[in-house]
Amino acid sequence: MRTRHVVGAVAVAALAVLGTSACSAGSQAGSKAGPSPSAPSSAVPSASASPRDRLRDGLLTQARLPQGFRLLTEEVNSTTTGAPHAPAATVPIASMPCSELGVDSFMTAHARPLEDVAVGLEQVPDDDGWFGQEALDRYAPGRAAEVMADIRGAAQRCPSYATALGSGTTTQETVSVTGADVPADDGLVLRISSTLPDDPDPYVSERAFVREGDVILMVQKTIAQKPRSGVEAVLPAAVAAYRAATAS
Repeated sequence: MRTRHVVGAVAVAALAVLGTSACSAGSQAGSKAGPSPSAPSSAVPSASASPRDRLRDGLLTQARLPQGFRLLTEEVNSTTTGAPHAPAATVPIASMPCSELGVDSFMTAHARPLEDVAVGLEQVPDDDGWFGQEALDRYAPGRAAEVMADIRGAAQRCPSYATALGSGTTTQETVSVTGADVPADDGLVLRISSTLPDDPDPYVSERAFVREGDVILMVQKTIAQKPRSGVEAVLPAAVAAYRAATAS
C-alpha cells in the first residue's frame, strides 16, 4: 500500500475504501470480468455487445494514459461488474450525511447505477505522485443529470464538516467544487481537504465527475499531500477514450 502520501488513520481509511470496493466488485464479477483492461483492445465494439461490455470499452487503456501514468492492478483490481456491488442505501445523495462525500463508493450506495466498470490508475514514480481509479456508471435515461445535480447540492450544503476516525482522531474537512474543463454535457471537480490536528498541511482527495448522456465518468485521486498533479492530468484522456469508444 502507498502510505508515503498519507498519515496514520487517514491513510488506512482512504486505501481501505478504495481497495475494498474494487476487490468486492471483482469477486462478484467472477468469470464475467472478461479480458483485463491493462492491454488496449483494437476490436470495435459490436452492435450486439452487452451494455456492460460497451461500457468497459470506454475505460482508459495503457495506450491512452498520459506519460507518467499506468494502470494499477496491485492494490486496486481492474473490475467489470454489474452494479450494484454494495448494498444500496435508503438515503439519496441529496440528503446523505456530509461524511459520505469522502467515501469513494457513495454513488453506488446512494445513487445506484444500472451498470458500472472501473480501472485503477497510478502516477509513477509514486514518491510524489498519486493513485486512484477511473469509473464509468451508466444510469437510466435522465437519471445521470439528476445525480450530477445531487452531487453539486450535497457539496453546497456541506462546505465543511468534521470526521471522527477509528483512532479517536477528528479531521476537519473542507469541500470545494470547480468546473471540469473538458467538453461534456456536464462536469465538476470535487475536492475535499482534510486537516489533522497539529498538521498544518491538508490532505486532499479529488474526484472529477463528467456526464456524457446517461453515463457519468469519474476520475478519482485518493487522499494525498502535495501531489505533483491532480485529476486534471488524467481527465482529458479519460473523456477522449470514452468518446472514441462510443463513436465506434
